[in-house]
Amino acid sequence: AAAPLGQVSELAEQLEERLFQRYGFHNELIQERLQALTEGLERVEEGQAELRRICCTVEAAYQDLCL
Repeated sequence: AAAPLGQVSELAEQLEERLFQRYGFHNELIQERLQALTEGLERVEEGQAELRRICCTVEAAYQDLCL
């Protein structure tokens, strides 16, 4: 009761198509998550730069007032 070769070939093609669809979908999700991560890291860097500016301002004010 072996399946005819044409049937096996057709099933293999369907499987291949589904795998490509699944891979494409996951690939898209991964790209979106990487993009979100990159944007998050950029915001963190901006926050760090802002904190450094604030620290420099406070330090300068401290030196002006207290030294």
